[in-house]
Amino acid sequence: MRWKFILHLIGVLVISIGLCMVFPVLFSLYYGQGDLDPLLQSMAITVGSGLLLFLGTRGANKQAAMSHREGMIITGLGWFAAGAFGSLPFLFSGEFASLTDAVFESFSGFTTTGASILTDIEALPRGLLFWRSFTHWLGGMGIIVLSLAILPFLGVGGMQLYRAEVPGPVPDKLKPRIKDTALTLWKVYLFFSALEAALLLLGGMSLFDALCHTFGTMATGGFSTRNASIAAFDSAYIQYVITLFMLLAGINFSLHYRLLRGKPLALWRDPECRTFLGLFAACLVIMVSCTYGDTYDSFWDSLRFGSFQVASILTTTGYATADYELWLPLCQIILLFLMFVGGSAGSTGGGMKVMRLMLLVKSSYKELMRLIHPRAVLHVKFGRKVVSDDVTRGIWGFFILWLLLFALGALTVAATGVDVMSSFAASLACIGNIGPGVGLVGPTDNYAFMSDFAKWVLILLMVLGRLEIYTIIILFIPEFWRK
Repeated sequence: MRWKFILHLIGVLVISIGLCMVFPVLFSLYYGQGDLDPLLQSMAITVGSGLLLFLGTRGANKQAAMSHREGMIITGLGWFAAGAFGSLPFLFSGEFASLTDAVFESFSGFTTTGASILTDIEALPRGLLFWRSFTHWLGGMGIIVLSLAILPFLGVGGMQLYRAEVPGPVPDKLKPRIKDTALTLWKVYLFFSALEAALLLLGGMSLFDALCHTFGTMATGGFSTRNASIAAFDSAYIQYVITLFMLLAGINFSLHYRLLRGKPLALWRDPECRTFLGLFAACLVIMVSCTYGDTYDSFWDSLRFGSFQVASILTTTGYATADYELWLPLCQIILLFLMFVGGSAGSTGGGMKVMRLMLLVKSSYKELMRLIHPRAVLHVKFGRKVVSDDVTRGIWGFFILWLLLFALGALTVAATGVDVMSSFAASLACIGNIGPGVGLVGPTDNYAFMSDFAKWVLILLMVLGRLEIYTIIILFIPEFWRK
């Protein structure tokens, strides 16, 4: 294990995070709300620490190809470094009650979970609010994927990092060189972000609000600058714009690339995308049928609020325009079910991913057919492609681990005195990177009431969910560290 090499790359990541703090510094200068010093101190410490790591490991061997194990370690340590250094502005500001709260908010941002301990969001200075939302945008497409664009200049190949970080069972390599793949994904991400921000500006949002809510939408994160989330703007136009871009963010970004390259049927031809959109449409029909005439007198209100909340939960964004805990029980159960699903593979969404659930269903069906036709040669197919047994086994392993960790998290949170439903919802919302749940962590509540121990458990679940379980769990397997 080339530890100097690993720390060298971690240094690059930390420097990148520190340099990104220049953007909230600019907003702090403009608004002058007293958060400039904490931001500048955090920036100096982060960049300085990164430079120490980078310069102190200049003699690292970068000639040999990066091993799979090294990629896993760099990814895991890189995300923990991002969350730790990203918490410094919150910690130094004095706006957060403890180190745990500052770290919780930072990890919730970078992992695009959107769970918050803030009881009065609007009281936070604008520079800190911008950094809080910007961590979403950085974590959405992945700090590691961003760094792949610069690793080749350091003489480092990055496919192992890409495989360890990109959410989904099978990474989609769009270009022959991994650096070009990373740049392509970020160009698409930037294009949609700029388009959404422009549309929100047209809807009457300020530049600050438009950028912050764009970050939360495209990263499927959910941090808002308002206590009432998107409901605070009371605008059908803004809600429909954000609904559209939440759905776009929940679709595989490689499909968006093909669409922008002049292949208009790319989305429809992809079986996962068809299932994702079909699931959204089916749940929306049920939601409108239940809320029209019961919760809302207007069909258009039912359509607007229903489509927003279905898209928000399905894509694991977590924005809210209504308190869905006041809706009929069937609506709440559907939203709870969608929390297990998540977005598409290769999207910024969390959860188990639509592709995995599709393959689990197909794999189960294959076993039923095997009972009927024991001698038949049966394959699991995704579209026209045969899925290998290795991929199927990996998905089953992921599914079991995901459920076990979710259950363990719920039990641990419940052991701290939180009620059963809230413990269940908090664990699900964090490992699925959703943010709001039901009970005491519902759409109008927060996580401030929980003990520090429960918050650290939930922080770990956020990272496990964002990095797809295996990348973190494997670091605790003794065989991983043996030659």
